[in-house]
Amino acid sequence: MSDAPSAIRPAATILLVRDEPAFQVLMVKRHHQIDFASGALVFPGGKTHAGDHDPLWREHASGWDAAPEAERALRIAAIREAYEETGVLLARDGRGEIFAGDDRANAARDEVAHDRRSFLDLARTLDLRLDLEALSVFARWITPDLMPKRFDTWFYVASAPAGQLAACDGWETVDSEWIAPGEALRLAAAGERKVIFPTRMNLQLLAEAADGRDAIARARARRLVTVEPQVRQRPEGPALVIPADAGYGAVEEPLSALDG
Repeated sequence: MSDAPSAIRPAATILLVRDEPAFQVLMVKRHHQIDFASGALVFPGGKTHAGDHDPLWREHASGWDAAPEAERALRIAAIREAYEETGVLLARDGRGEIFAGDDRANAARDEVAHDRRSFLDLARTLDLRLDLEALSVFARWITPDLMPKRFDTWFYVASAPAGQLAACDGWETVDSEWIAPGEALRLAAAGERKVIFPTRMNLQLLAEAADGRDAIARARARRLVTVEPQVRQRPEGPALVIPADAGYGAVEEPLSALDG
C-alpha cells in the first residue's frame, strides 16, 4: 500500500443568494450513490474540466480580463456546475443584459453534464457570455491529507438571477432548495440534514450577513485565508483545527464528530 499523499484536484462551488422572499442560499442534496458527500446538503459545484480551460472562453466570458488568470477556469467551472446541477446559468446575453433563462438552455443541461456537448458550444449557440464578474471569492478550502480524495475548492458567492428557476439534475443531485443559512444550520444540528464540515463552516460565515448584498460585500472586504484543516491531538482525542484568522473564529472539530 502506498503512503503517497492523494492528488489535490481543483474545484469550485457557488453560494447563490437571493433576498426575495427572504435571505436564502441555493443548496442541493447529493445523490446517495455519489462517492463524495453522498446524501449531503451542499452548494452546487464540482471539479474543473478540461473545457473550462479553453482559451476561446475569452470571447464568451464577461469580465475575462478583470478575473485573475489562475481563477478564470475555476469561475467557469463554478458557473458550469451550477448550471448542470440546478439549471441556473450566470451569463449575459448579446445585449449585455442578465440572462433570464430559456427552453434551449434548459434542454441542453443533460448533454453538457454528460459531455455530449461542450459548455462553450452552448454559450456560442445562445450568444451568451458567462458572467465571471458576478462571482466574488467567499472562501478557499483544501481537503486535509487524511482524506482519500482531496480538493482545492474555491467558494464563490453571487446573486441569483431573477426569473431563473432552480431544479435538481436527478443525477448528481436529487433535490434543490432555497433555504436561510440559519435554517440549514438548525436542520443539520437537529440531524434532519447531513451537512459536511466545510459546508457547515461556510453556512455559519454566510449567516453572519444581514442579506445577500451584505454577504457579497463582506466577501469582497474579507482577506482570503486558505483553510487546510490540520489534525491536532487533544486530551479528548484528535481534532481538525483551522486557521484562527480565516474568518470562522477558533474552530476545533473532533474527528469523531465529522459528518461526512
